[in-house]
Amino acid sequence: MTIQQQAAMQSMIEWLEHENELGRKPGKIEIAGEFDLHEMHYYIFKYKKTMLSKWLLGVCGGYEDPEDTEHCGHIFSEMQPYDPSTAEQDAIDMVEMIREYWMKQAAALEAQQAEDDEDEEDGEKSPGIFNGFILLDSSECDLNQIKANLQQDWGITCPPPAEDEKDGILVFESEGFMLAASFVDAPIPDGEAEHFAEANYMWKEAVEVTRTHVAQIILAVFTRSGTPQESGKMFTKLASSCLKLPNAVGIYTSGTVFQPEMYVELAELMKEDNAFPLLNLVYYGLARTENGVGAYTYGLRAFGKEEIEIIDSQASPAELRDFLIDITGYVLEYDVTLRDGETIGFSEEQKLPITRSAGVMVDGESLKIQF
Repeated sequence: MTIQQQAAMQSMIEWLEHENELGRKPGKIEIAGEFDLHEMHYYIFKYKKTMLSKWLLGVCGGYEDPEDTEHCGHIFSEMQPYDPSTAEQDAIDMVEMIREYWMKQAAALEAQQAEDDEDEEDGEKSPGIFNGFILLDSSECDLNQIKANLQQDWGITCPPPAEDEKDGILVFESEGFMLAASFVDAPIPDGEAEHFAEANYMWKEAVEVTRTHVAQIILAVFTRSGTPQESGKMFTKLASSCLKLPNAVGIYTSGTVFQPEMYVELAELMKEDNAFPLLNLVYYGLARTENGVGAYTYGLRAFGKEEIEIIDSQASPAELRDFLIDITGYVLEYDVTLRDGETIGFSEEQKLPITRSAGVMVDGESLKIQF
C-alpha cells in the first residue's frame, strides 16, 4: 500500500468515526478500486459497520499529485451497499455531488465575497451581509413555491428566470437588495449544523430534527446602499418564505438551528408596525460558568457591532436573556456603539462596566458587561 493509499484509508476511517456518521471505527475496511476525475485521483472503499454486516461504499480523494497525502475534501459515504459492478460510477456520483455543493455555495455567495474583498482593501469589513441554511428532510426544492410565498407574504416579486439561469438557484434583486437561494442536494458537511443545534435550549428536539436533514438551501442577502437593519429584514422575509416549504425542518443561522414555526411566527411580527425581527437575527446563548451563569449574543457582527457577553453572573438565565435582548434592541434601534471602559444602564443609578477582551463563549473579541 502506497503512502497516499494509507493516508486515504486513515482519512476514510476518521470520517466514518465521526459521531454524525458511522460513529465508530468500521469493523472492516478495504480499498476496492481507484479512478481519476477532473484531473484528480480518488480511492473507492468498501467497509463494514461490524465484521458480520454487509459491505458499504465510501470514497476519498481529490489528490492532485501522486505524492500528495492531503485530499481536497472529497470524502463521503451514503452508507449505501457496495456493488462491485457499479461501485466506480456510484463513487463518481458522490464526488460530483460534493463538488456541486461547493460550486452552488460559491454561486450563491459569490457576490458577497466580492463585497468582502472590496471592503478588506479599504481596511474594514462591510456589515449588512446575512446568510443561513434552510435544512430539508428530502431532496426536493420547490423554487416556484418560494417565489409564491415571497409574493403572497411580503409583496416581493421575482423576475422571470433568465435563459442562463441554473437549476436550483434563485438570484434576483428587489428593493435595492440582492437575494440568493441555492439548493444543494446534500446535508451540511461534518455535522456542523447538528453541533450548533445543541445550543438551542428553547427547542428540545433541535439536534434530533437537524439530524434528519439530507439537503439544504443556501441563503444570502446583502445591499450596497441600505442599512444592515434593512438587510436583516429582507433576509428574514426570504428565510421565512423558504421555511414554509413542507420539507423544511429548520434554519441554521446566527450560531444555532431555529425551529421553522417559531422563526416564521416571529417574522410575521414585521407586518405589525414594521417591527424589527431582532429574535430572528440575533441568538441569545446561555451557559454555565465557573462562578455562575453566562450569556452571549451571536449575530451582532452582521450589523457592524461587537458581540456581547456576560460572564459569571448571579442573575437567573431568564434575567440575563431579557437584559441582552433589551441591550441589543437599544444598540440596533439607535445605532449605538458600545465602547471599552464605558458604562451602560437603564436608569441613572445603574452603571454597568463594559470591557473589551477575547471572547469566552464566542470567537474573536467581545464586549463584556458586568451584570
